[in-house]
Amino acid sequence: MKKIKVLFVCMGNICRSPTAEGVFNAFIANRELVDAFEVDSAGTHAYHVGDSPDLRAQKAARERGVELKHLRARKVNPTDFELFDHVLAMDEENVTILSELCPDEHKHKIRLFLDYAPQVKSREVPDPYYGGTYGFERVLDMVEAASEGFIEALQREGALT
Repeated sequence: MKKIKVLFVCMGNICRSPTAEGVFNAFIANRELVDAFEVDSAGTHAYHVGDSPDLRAQKAARERGVELKHLRARKVNPTDFELFDHVLAMDEENVTILSELCPDEHKHKIRLFLDYAPQVKSREVPDPYYGGTYGFERVLDMVEAASEGFIEALQREGALT
């Protein structure tokens, strides 16, 4: 079975996208779908390459049973657009940056992650970096909703049996 390859993307790859990667991995583990996926995260900027996720993001995720400490930030690279089936951005700014980097034949892979969570009023996952603890909780809520919706969409499309 061909794995579904998913890349979560934010600006620096230390808050939102590693949170999405960790939460999505927990969702697929709980549904015994780990073998169906290859999951990663990256940033559109190289501010934090090699760094662990923000400690506040790690703490908030850990409190929900999701471990992020093993993840390391990296920058999106041109081969990602070929390798990944879904490139899910946390906000419009990153969609724009990704679209500028992406070859035309792969642009259809780029979407906002919250497109899969229509019940969430916002279309963008806000960057919690400069905010307080509540921002990280809000990101987790949004990412959990979008993870559920993404899995449901893949099931509807027949990508998951």
